[in-house]
Amino acid sequence: MRIVVAEDLALLREGLIKILQANAFDVVAAVDNGPSLIQALTTHRPDVAIVDVRLPPTFTDEGLRAAIHARKQLPGLPIVVLSQYVEQLYARELISDRAGAVGYLLKDRVMAVGQFVDTVRQVAAGNTIMDPDVVAALLTHRSADPQLLALTPREHEVLSLMAQGRSNAAIAAQMFVSEKAVSKHSYKIFTKLGLEPSENDNRRILAVLAYLEG
Repeated sequence: MRIVVAEDLALLREGLIKILQANAFDVVAAVDNGPSLIQALTTHRPDVAIVDVRLPPTFTDEGLRAAIHARKQLPGLPIVVLSQYVEQLYARELISDRAGAVGYLLKDRVMAVGQFVDTVRQVAAGNTIMDPDVVAALLTHRSADPQLLALTPREHEVLSLMAQGRSNAAIAAQMFVSEKAVSKHSYKIFTKLGLEPSENDNRRILAVLAYLEG
C-alpha cells in the first residue's frame, strides 16, 4: 500500500515513516508543507494520504486544504488527518467534503501503534474512522438538535461507537449486549434521524457523519 505523509515536525514525521514501513506500507513521499503535499499527492497518486492539519506556510489548516485540493484531481483519495487537538471546524470541513474515505485522529493515538495502523488500513479500504474525542465533541455540539434529543442514552452510545467505525460485534462487546440488540438500536437511530439504514457498515458510518456535519 502506497502512502504519502505530510508532517512538519521532523521527529514525528520520521516516527510515522518507521511505523508504516514496519507494518509493510510503502511510504512513497514524506513532506513538511502544504504546497509540497499537493505536488506529492498528484505525482505519486498514493493509496492513502496521512496529513497533519497544520502545516507551513500558514500553520492554520494548510494540510487539510492541500488534501481537499488534491482530491479535485484524485477523486476518492483516502485521507487520514492528524490533529493536535479536537478541532470541530476542521472535522466538519473534512466530513462535508464527502469525496472519499476519511480518518480523523488526534496525534496521541499514533502512540497506540496497532490502533493507528488499523485506522490507516480501514480508511484505505473505504471506511470512515473518527477519533472518539472528535465524535464526542461533534455530538456535544449538536446536543440541542431535536433529532438528537429524540435519541435515548443507549442510542447515543451506539451512535458514537458507530461513528468511530465500530462494527455491530465490536459495539455489542463494548456495551455488553447482544448483536441483535445493537441492530435494534441502530434501526431506531436511523429512523429517528431520517436516514436510510444499510447493511453496509461504511455507508452507515458515512450517513451518521453526514448527519453530524449537517
